[in-house]
Amino acid sequence: MSVLIKGGRVITAADDYVGDVFVEDERISVIGESLDVGADRVIDASGKYVLPGCVDPHTHLDMPFGGTVTIDDVESGHVSAAFGGTTCHVDFVIQPQGQSFAQALETWHAKANGKALIDYGYHMAVTDVREGGSLEELASLPEQGVTSYKLFMAYKGALMVDDETLFRTMQVAAETGALVMVHAENGDAIAVLIEQALAAGHSEPHWHALTRPPETEGEATNRAIQLARVAGAPLYVVHVSCKEAVEPIAAAREKGWDIWGETCTQYFFVDYSFLERPDFEGAKYVYTPPPRPKEHQDVLWAAVKNDVLSAISTDHCSFSWDGQKTLGRDDFSKIPNGGPGLENRLHMIHEFGVRAGRISLNRMVELLATNPAKLFGLYPRKGTVAVGSDADLVVFDPDKRLTISASTHRSKADYNLFEGTEVTGAPEVVLRRGEVLVENDELVGRIGSGQFVRRARFREELKAPTAVA
Repeated sequence: MSVLIKGGRVITAADDYVGDVFVEDERISVIGESLDVGADRVIDASGKYVLPGCVDPHTHLDMPFGGTVTIDDVESGHVSAAFGGTTCHVDFVIQPQGQSFAQALETWHAKANGKALIDYGYHMAVTDVREGGSLEELASLPEQGVTSYKLFMAYKGALMVDDETLFRTMQVAAETGALVMVHAENGDAIAVLIEQALAAGHSEPHWHALTRPPETEGEATNRAIQLARVAGAPLYVVHVSCKEAVEPIAAAREKGWDIWGETCTQYFFVDYSFLERPDFEGAKYVYTPPPRPKEHQDVLWAAVKNDVLSAISTDHCSFSWDGQKTLGRDDFSKIPNGGPGLENRLHMIHEFGVRAGRISLNRMVELLATNPAKLFGLYPRKGTVAVGSDADLVVFDPDKRLTISASTHRSKADYNLFEGTEVTGAPEVVLRRGEVLVENDELVGRIGSGQFVRRARFREELKAPTAVA
């Protein structure tokens, strides 16, 4: 089906103009002014923005963790994403101990079978290169379109790897054109702090943060940067939450090293005090790294403005408060780590980033779409509005008012991190490869029409970071 989007204000990372966008055969075919073409469907975008579909590089759907499984599967996660203007995401395949990478990848493909609405790729979370997946098998993953390796420096006894595994994986990445991702926290130190807190009788949710202080994130971030430098591997630090982690990334980027970092929507808005809410409500905000004291929020806004941090993800990892988070009612270390957020990233960053004057519209698109697509081998197919690119498009109404709430979101989670927040600006029509998925707050796309995307190897041209004013 061909679609003509008329008269919208087209916003990319670099451009801002009024024009028409003509879509056929799933791709953008023509962009111009007052196009005279026949189309099966015409969408009037006058007074609206036309944005590239957002790309979320960090999600966890249908993932086992902490004795339970995230409440959002691929279907509910994708519906949430689409309503929030996200048309492609990259999820994490978690390699179980003793299992090969091929087995893990097959399991995750099965999770998405028949349930995908938006397009998706996979990162491989490496947990075992001795008993399960070999380094040789790891090196073959980029040929299958899985071009990023994730390592956890935390969660001792579960997902955490030692420095040898981390370093050997970095060496493989350097050879295969993959991007290394790290969850940077000092898991050994955190394990000691948790043990001591519990022995002293501390069980409340806020102890999740007190046993994971910012210094443990800063130390691990610096360690990963230095090891990546030795291995010659590009490095992407996920969910940066604090000044202590921003500083070593900034120093590395000033030196021109191949280092990138992301933060997540929630770190701009949820601070440590949320964990202290009574009646176990603080458990809703137990995710890792934890919410930090409020002063870190200005540091993060400055970092995304100045390209010290290059992307904003969600780390969507949703558990119900009642029945899942409550597993840790008597022991904070048993609260499943994670929160929802896949649906509200564009809402929140547009309202408090663009409308508040912290970043430009172009920078918003860069952080939510273009940079994630470039860093993870999806660009220019995804992440921009250009002839030949996939017709992943969001007709965004900058005047539409919305109150964010768990009562109306599409996640299965029984709470929302941003409950009651009023925003101005929301998607009106969302297209993925030319198919309308969402229109006027109704789901009209076909479940099962999303596709696995084989991603390109890490792009050489990304290796020289450019500061953005």
